[in-house]
Amino acid sequence: MYISMNDFGTSLFDELRRLEREMSSSYTWPSPIRSAPRGEYPPINVGSNPDRIDVYLFMPGVDPAQLDISIQQSLLSISGERRLISEEGADYFRRERFDGSLRRVVNLPDDVDPDQVEALYKDGVLHIAIQRKEASKPRQIQVK
Repeated sequence: MYISMNDFGTSLFDELRRLEREMSSSYTWPSPIRSAPRGEYPPINVGSNPDRIDVYLFMPGVDPAQLDISIQQSLLSISGERRLISEEGADYFRRERFDGSLRRVVNLPDDVDPDQVEALYKDGVLHIAIQRKEASKPRQIQVK
């Protein structure tokens, strides 16, 4: 007896994805970048040094003019939308590229200066550099 994948419908696969999300939230699994859940788009790297905080968001295909970036009370919010071109009437068996609205929020340290922020989108990577407040930077004090 032959059973087509269409006989299962999407509900079985939706249920498997839901179970996978629940398992992932309960346990810490090593996870490669390609397996980021749909709600975790875009993938993000955050780093710091004494002068600034660097945030990198990996989102090829996003129109940078459509991004909304804001800082409020030490929270950096990035939102936007990515629309992929889909062939009309095409029947996809697998779609791994993210399509739709995106939003990421990053907790920032208290010593960032919200007036000193630069954002650059190049080659599908959004780089946001947030300077630290001058008063919080380490200073060398001379002994006389």
